[in-house]
Amino acid sequence: MTRPYRVGQIVPSSNVTMETEIPEIFRAREKHYDDRFTFHSSRMRMKQVTREELASMDRDSDRCVLELSDASMDVMGYACLVAIMSVGLGYHRDSQARLRQVTVDNGHPCPVVSSAGGLVEGLSTLNAKRIAVIAPYRKPLTDLVCQYIESEGFEVLDAISLEIPDNLEVARQDPMAPVDLVDRLNLANVDTLVASACVQMPSLPAVSALQAKTGIPTLSASVATGHQMLEALDLGTHMSGFGALFE
Repeated sequence: MTRPYRVGQIVPSSNVTMETEIPEIFRAREKHYDDRFTFHSSRMRMKQVTREELASMDRDSDRCVLELSDASMDVMGYACLVAIMSVGLGYHRDSQARLRQVTVDNGHPCPVVSSAGGLVEGLSTLNAKRIAVIAPYRKPLTDLVCQYIESEGFEVLDAISLEIPDNLEVARQDPMAPVDLVDRLNLANVDTLVASACVQMPSLPAVSALQAKTGIPTLSASVATGHQMLEALDLGTHMSGFGALFE
């Protein structure tokens, strides 16, 4: 590359964490490798984490991809795990293929990764079988996320729902909170831990701390999304500080 890689982010309008945690992962990588990155966003309207608002927001994703494609991105990330999972089982594949086609039709072909697909791929990379999940959603949405994960061949043994519908309130959670929240989970027989099943719920500094505390390989939605975006760029992902997926 004779220029930095352009990283596009398709972001819920109320999301303030994706544009913090994903760049932090990429900036940390810049300390280990020569590649450089710039970051560019387009937003989909969403304030409350409800199935109705999530469905309406998802319909905006095509517009966001088209806007970002005008600037010739090298990779894009769709930053709302539950929006994808609430549409239907396996929908991340349909969404990613459709959004990539938008970039092809616009003359700037670009891989599109979703946080839902990133988490599924991350769990597969870690050979996860039995997992535990921390999520900010109300329980019905957490149950939906768990069902989606299980439909991909994993078993969810336990999950925490923080019951927070306001998306800005989700972002105000302490990034280290999962280190204490994990004590509420039954980790017997769990082989992989999801520190946050939501890219809006901050958890990046907690991933390695959780892994050290529990001895269980740990990832989060944002870690998995960042990892998948780097994979889509065919770039190396080995570095410390972000849990088992990057180690």
